[in-house]
Amino acid sequence: MMLRKRKGHSPGEPVETEDSHSLRAHIGPYLSWLEGRGYSTSGLWTRRADLLEFCNWCKEREITRPTDLNRTVIDLYQRFLSRRPKQDGNLLSLQTQSKKLFTVAKYCKWLARERLVAYDPAAELEFPRPSLRLPKAVLTAEEAERVLAVPDPTTVLGLRDRAILELFYATGIRRSELANLDLEHIEFGRGVIAIRRGKGDKDRFVPLGERTAAWLKKYLVDSRSRLMVYGEERAVFLAARGGRIAQAYLTQLVGKAIEDSGIAKRGGCHLFRHTAATLMLEGGADLRFIQQLLGHADVKTTQVYTRVSLHKLKAVHAATHPGARLRPRREAGTGEETQAAKGERGSKDETRSGAPKIRLDEEKPVSS
Repeated sequence: MMLRKRKGHSPGEPVETEDSHSLRAHIGPYLSWLEGRGYSTSGLWTRRADLLEFCNWCKEREITRPTDLNRTVIDLYQRFLSRRPKQDGNLLSLQTQSKKLFTVAKYCKWLARERLVAYDPAAELEFPRPSLRLPKAVLTAEEAERVLAVPDPTTVLGLRDRAILELFYATGIRRSELANLDLEHIEFGRGVIAIRRGKGDKDRFVPLGERTAAWLKKYLVDSRSRLMVYGEERAVFLAARGGRIAQAYLTQLVGKAIEDSGIAKRGGCHLFRHTAATLMLEGGADLRFIQQLLGHADVKTTQVYTRVSLHKLKAVHAATHPGARLRPRREAGTGEETQAAKGERGSKDETRSGAPKIRLDEEKPVSS
C-alpha cells in the first residue's frame, strides 16, 4: 500500500476511524510527535503507509486496540510479511521486511511510552538480517565521462542537467538529497554542500570538488536565473516551470543520459552513487572516508564496495603473485622450454587426453 503525499497536508493528520481509541486512531498523534522532533516529511508519509497496512492486517484478525497487541501478534505479522507477494509476484525483500517491521516496532515503543499498552509487545522482535547486495552495475571512469557529456551545456536545461550529473558523480549523494538541496546548503568558500536531514534524518557535509563547483556556479548564474519563476523558491535545481525538480524526473534524466551515451549498462541515480564509491576505493580511499561521504550509519554497509572491486584485486593478484598462474615446465639450465619440446609434449598429451596438459613447476619428469 503506497500512500500518496498530498500537497498542503501533514503525515500527522488524523486517520479516519470510527473508534477514537483504536490502533488507527493513534497513528496521527504518533506521526505528529515524530514531526515535532524533526523527522523528514517524506519519511513520515512512508511510515504512515506502513502503519496503515499493519492496522488493516490487525483489523482483519479482530485486533483493533493497542491492548490487543502482544508478542504473538507481532510474530505473526512478521511471518505474514515474509510470505506477502508484491504486485509482480515476487516476495518482499529482506530489506523491505526489515523496514516495515522497524516502523511497527517504533510505533509499539511509542504506545508503551504513552501508557497505552502495559508493555512493549515488539521489545524482543528479531529483525531479518538481509545480506548486502552487490550493485548490478558500476561505471568505469571513461564510461562516466561519456554519460556526463550527453547533455548540451549551451542550452538552459542542458546546463542544468550537466550540473546534476556532475553533482551525482562527484558526491555520490542520493536522489532525494539532491532534490532537497537549497541554495543555503552550498558553501563554495569551503567547497562543500550540506546534506540536511538525509536518510535517517542525519546531517553531513560532502565535498564538491573543483570541477563540480565550476559547473554548479555556471548553472546558478546562466541557467537557474532563467528557470526561476517564483522569486521565493530556494531549491537549487528547478524544473522547466520554475518549481523544485521532482525525484521521479531525476531518475528519468539519469536513465536517459546513460542510454544516450551508448553504454551497455542500465541504471539511474544510484548508479552514480555506486560508481563514485567504487572508483574512490580503487583509487586508494579509506573505507571510513567513503562511509562518511555516502552517509552510511554502519561501515558494514560501505564494505559492499570492497566486493565490487574484487575484479581489480584479482587483476593485481594475477599480475604480482608468483603462484597465481599455472606455468609450463622449463628446460633445465636454460629456464625456457624449447619449441621442439613444446611440440613433442603437446602432440603426446593431445593424443592421450584430447587437450594439451599444463605441467606444474613442482612436477618432475619421470626418469626412464
